[in-house]
Amino acid sequence: MQVKKVIILGPESTGKSTLCEQLATHFNTLWCPEFARQYLEQNGPSYTYDDLLIIANGQLSLEEKYTKELNKTKSSEKHQTFNSVLFLDTDMHVIKVWSEFVFGKCHSFILDKLADQHADLYLLCNIDLPWVMDNLREYPDLESRQQLFHIYKDLLENQKIPYRIISGNNEQRMNEAIGEVDQIILQHQATTSFGD
Repeated sequence: MQVKKVIILGPESTGKSTLCEQLATHFNTLWCPEFARQYLEQNGPSYTYDDLLIIANGQLSLEEKYTKELNKTKSSEKHQTFNSVLFLDTDMHVIKVWSEFVFGKCHSFILDKLADQHADLYLLCNIDLPWVMDNLREYPDLESRQQLFHIYKDLLENQKIPYRIISGNNEQRMNEAIGEVDQIILQHQATTSFGD
C-alpha cells in the first residue's frame, strides 16, 4: 500500500514539529523530523548558500528512510493497526523559500526535487501562535513572519495538491488537522476498497 504523505509547512515557531508529532501519535504512525535542525545543531547556527544543498539532500534521505520504515512496519503482522500515512515536518518548499528569502536564489537541484516530490496534503501553519525564541530561529518580527506565510500560501495555491491553513491554539490546530487528515485517509481507503 502506498504511503500517504502529509506535509506540515509554515514560518518559524508556528508549531510544525509539535503538530507532526501529535498527529503521528493520534494516527498511530510515523513522522519525519526536520533535517535542518539536526544539521544546524551539529554544525552551528551560521550557514551558507551551499549548506542548504546539504540540508536538502539530508531531508530527502530522511524522508526516504521513514517511508521505508513505515512500509516495513505496516507490513509486519504485529503492526497491522499502523496507518499508511507519513507526516513530514518540512519538504523542498521550505528549503526553496528559505534559500530565496535569505540568499535571493535557489539551487536548481532543490527546484528539480520540488517538482518531483509526492504529497497528498499540505497543512500550512498560521502565524497566530506566540513566537518562541531559540538559537536557530531568525525572524521574530511580525512583518517577516507575515511575508513568509504569504509566500508559502502563494506557492501552495499554484499547485494541484490540496492544502489547508491550520490556525488557533495547539488544541484547535490538532482538531483541525485531524479532520483534514481523516478525509485523506477515508478517501484513500474508499478508493483502495473499490479497486480491490
